[in-house]
Amino acid sequence: MRVVEIIIDGFKSYQVRTVITGWDESFNSITGLNGSGKSNILDAICFVLGITNMSTVRAQNLQDLIYKRGQAGITKASVTIVFDNSDKSKAPPGFEGFSQISVTRQIVLGGTSKYLINGSRAQQGVVQNLFHSVGLNINNPNFLIMQGRITKVLNMKATEFLSLIEEAAGTRMFEDRRDKALRTMAKKDKKVEEINDLLREEIEPKLDKLRSEKRAFLDFQQTQSDLERLTKLIVAHDYTKNKERMQSSAADLEEKKKRVKFLDENTVRLEKEIENLAEDTKRVKAQRDKELRKGGKFSALEEEVKGMSHEIIRLNTILDLKSTGISEEKEKRKEIQKSVKEHEKAVQEKTKAYERLKESYDTAKAEHDSLSKEAERQEELLQTLLTGVASKEGQESGYQSQLQEAKNRASTAATEQEQAKLKIAHLQKRIQEDEPRAKKAREQNATLLKDLEAHRLAAKKLEADIARLGYEEGKEEEIRREEADLEARIRDLTRQANDLRRSVRDLDFSYSNPSPDFDRSKVKGKVLQLFTLDEGKEFAGTALELAAGGKLYNIVVDTATTAAGLLKNGRLASKVTFIPLDQIQGNRASAEKVSVAKNIAPGKVELALSLIGYDQGNTKAMEFVFGGSLICADEKTAREITYDPRVALTSVTHDGTVVRVGGTLTGGSAPASAGILLKMRKIHALEQQIAEATEKLNSIREMLQREKKTLDMARNIKKQLDLKNHEISLTEEQISTNSSTKIIHDVEEMKEQIPQTEKEIVEAKRRQEEAQKEVKRIEKDMSEFKNNKGGKLAELKKTLETLKKNVAKQSQAMKSEREEFQAAQVELEQSNSDLSTAQESLAEVDAAVEALEAEIAELRKEHTEVTDAHDIANARLEDERTRLSSFDNELAELDEASRQKQARIAEEKLEKQKLGHEIEKFHQREQAAAKAVSQFESEYEFIHEEQDQFGRPGTPYDFHSVNISESRSTLKSLLQSFDGMKKKINPKVMNMIDNVEKKEIALKHMLRTVIKDKRKIEETIVELDRYKKEALEKTHSKVSADFGNIFAELLPGSFAKLVPPEGKQVTDGLEVKVQLGKVWKQSLTELSGGQRSLIALSLIMALLQFKPAPMYILDEVDAALDLSHTQNIGRLIKTRFKGSQFIVVSLKDGMFQNANRIFKTRFTNNTSTVQIM
Repeated sequence: MRVVEIIIDGFKSYQVRTVITGWDESFNSITGLNGSGKSNILDAICFVLGITNMSTVRAQNLQDLIYKRGQAGITKASVTIVFDNSDKSKAPPGFEGFSQISVTRQIVLGGTSKYLINGSRAQQGVVQNLFHSVGLNINNPNFLIMQGRITKVLNMKATEFLSLIEEAAGTRMFEDRRDKALRTMAKKDKKVEEINDLLREEIEPKLDKLRSEKRAFLDFQQTQSDLERLTKLIVAHDYTKNKERMQSSAADLEEKKKRVKFLDENTVRLEKEIENLAEDTKRVKAQRDKELRKGGKFSALEEEVKGMSHEIIRLNTILDLKSTGISEEKEKRKEIQKSVKEHEKAVQEKTKAYERLKESYDTAKAEHDSLSKEAERQEELLQTLLTGVASKEGQESGYQSQLQEAKNRASTAATEQEQAKLKIAHLQKRIQEDEPRAKKAREQNATLLKDLEAHRLAAKKLEADIARLGYEEGKEEEIRREEADLEARIRDLTRQANDLRRSVRDLDFSYSNPSPDFDRSKVKGKVLQLFTLDEGKEFAGTALELAAGGKLYNIVVDTATTAAGLLKNGRLASKVTFIPLDQIQGNRASAEKVSVAKNIAPGKVELALSLIGYDQGNTKAMEFVFGGSLICADEKTAREITYDPRVALTSVTHDGTVVRVGGTLTGGSAPASAGILLKMRKIHALEQQIAEATEKLNSIREMLQREKKTLDMARNIKKQLDLKNHEISLTEEQISTNSSTKIIHDVEEMKEQIPQTEKEIVEAKRRQEEAQKEVKRIEKDMSEFKNNKGGKLAELKKTLETLKKNVAKQSQAMKSEREEFQAAQVELEQSNSDLSTAQESLAEVDAAVEALEAEIAELRKEHTEVTDAHDIANARLEDERTRLSSFDNELAELDEASRQKQARIAEEKLEKQKLGHEIEKFHQREQAAAKAVSQFESEYEFIHEEQDQFGRPGTPYDFHSVNISESRSTLKSLLQSFDGMKKKINPKVMNMIDNVEKKEIALKHMLRTVIKDKRKIEETIVELDRYKKEALEKTHSKVSADFGNIFAELLPGSFAKLVPPEGKQVTDGLEVKVQLGKVWKQSLTELSGGQRSLIALSLIMALLQFKPAPMYILDEVDAALDLSHTQNIGRLIKTRFKGSQFIVVSLKDGMFQNANRIFKTRFTNNTSTVQIM
């Protein structure tokens, strides 16, 4: 929306109707002399836009806006602005169909005001919404820069600069909403407090009282109902029983008379049968005596079975001994096998040492022999030269002998070279002949060799896989054996612990949970389970049992509430005593008394509590049981301590005598539970061992479970490796046994012989050259000897002496080497001897095991034969015993039958007496029952109405489903309770509590609603703060950048920015930083007035640019600037604010030059006029 036309009539200095048209869509300038009405045009625009702050238009009230305040005959003022609305995308909502929008505001003297839109009357709110929708909010204008705004900006503080950014960002809306939310939340808090106070001070106390009265009233009603029900049940039961007695009386009397007659007849019959049984007994005894006189067959069979039983026992004993022996031999074999391995390892190590020393000794001996031989040769040479006679017969004398020997060596070496060359030629010829066959053989073996290499590579890979998994062969079996051993140990320890527990009476405490969520850790257990006898204090076991007495079997619990719950709902099997830790008071003897007692009998007295170990959480219970007793070595000490007034504590001796303060002594035999503490100590020790073994077992199982996948993989890989090694063995065997391999092997062997022979040629050549050098040396020596005999002999003597010294030195070194060598040889022989002995022992043990196994097999065979014979003989013995015992059984049966009949006669006589008494009492009971029935019928009316239901299942009078005795007892207690409750109840409580509970429910519902609303408000505040911060940061970034750029355009070479104060954030405030040239100014006071005005104007322009409006109004913003800066501002408006309409009031030519349309005002004849320049 842009201004197209303004019509002013009677507004401020415009007395007559003035139409201003021709407004440029971008840049318009208004100029004129002071007081000519320039700014009144801007005031007129603000007036139409709906300004409420009159000071902005330099007025105190609306009447000030009428020409000369209505004193010149003009009583109203109106302003009409016609806006261009051709851009439908920016049209106000609802006005898209109008190409122009005309808005008129008119005021009449007296203060009435009205608005017209397109000639139609409109409300002020509608007009304001129209302008707000296009960004023209006159009451919070970012598009209106009036006179004095520049000065205000220059004097702003950090928080005021922040408020400018907030206005530009539009976060004032967030602040308003946040303040409103905080006020609402304060109201909610107050409401919550009021509701809580009402509930706490009025509703809840009243409810507690009414609920207590309600429970009493409901209990009374329930008691009354139960009383009525039980009364009817008992009366109905008694009535029915008396009536049944009356109905059955005649039949019962006749039945009893018949029973008496039957008993008389049966007694006569039984006496006759007893006489017959006596005759049969006499006959059977005679037959048994006759059989026993026939012989001793039974005794012989009995002896035979007994002998075989002894033989079986003997064989079992021998088998056990042999089995034990073979186990010992096997253990011995394991030890010997271990020893053999150790000896074999030692032999290997000593063999290596022996070979190393032997090699060293041989080297030293060879050097010694070489030196000795050289010395001997030199000495022979010297003797020969001195005497002229050879030292050995048949030898040539002196140098001739050495010369001949050297020539022989040279000749031998030459011969060896020739032989080696012939051998090489022969081998090369054979290789040349056999190579084609070898090549063909290689081709034949190529597949096998390739397979062998593939198998070996696969085997190496599998070995690497196993090594990577960390698999050790036999390790799993060892772990499994350890697991089985631990399981067996746990079973054995558990059996021992259970046996000990069975020997201790009432050790376990059984109970049911008194409530579904009951924590069983609240029940600590019986006292005897909660402490242990300290190491080395076994002597005090009996004394401690007597000191504790029956308290050993008391149950320790955490609180009295737990004890009450167990007594009420724990379904306890027997009567128990509880020790609640929260209420029990410890009875520990004072340190002074214990000190006095120890001084009386040093080393003979201890506080019972100091002899046991227990958990600190059970201290009160232990002090209650043991804290007041002393343990003494003997009765004399106990008397002295107990009867001493400074001590006065109960004492118990080690042998069980109890000395009490009152003077009583208890002693004699040990209590029935003697030794229970020692048993408990063993039980604790076994339980600890079980726990340790179980922990270790669980660790092994967890490890096996954890490593299961690895072990399975390792086993699979091991199987594959074994299979691959087997394939390698088969392939190698196949390769080594075929003819192709032999050919290849022969050719390879010949090829290997050639380099070896060539080495022999080189060695022979070397020896030949050495021999030739020796020949030359000897010939030289012969020549020198011939020319200088004395000098040569002296040289030979000196050389001989040196050689002898070296021989002596080498002899000494060789002696040391020989001693070490001989010592190693002796150790090796000893190790071999030890190994042989161990191997012989192993062979002996193997033979012994084999012999024992053979003996055991033979013994088991013999045991089986004897057992079979014993079973046969035993069967024959049983047959004979059965035949003989049949007489005894028959006699026993006859005797038993006679006794039973006699007992029956006695029972029937007793029954007959009882029947006589019952018949006498019968008539009395019949009369009493009739009287009771009559009385019940007259007293209780319900009998006539509900008589048909008496005793019927499924009715309230089902006598079989209830215990009548318990019902009578309950009725009696209910009658007593009913009388007491009747005086205390409030019969109106039900109506009263219903009203209060409804009020409580309503208040709590209201409280939940208020709290929920409060939570939503708090969330809204947090969200508003977040939105505000984001908007501020975004706006600050954009405005600060535009501010710097605009200032740089207005004052080239300079820069400015908006930054938070040092150490603070954007939300805490902003301040202006200015850079002139390369220097940042510390304060705006360092700038000139014009520079400060440019700063303020740049900031205002940056704010305008951030949130563009369709129209901007500037009133003499260039007042403090020189011409050049005014031109810069004009150019800035023209270039930076395209798309917005500027209406600028200015007196500077620099501004006019850039404006597209200039309006000039004049004040003539007491009125303002406008013309277009």
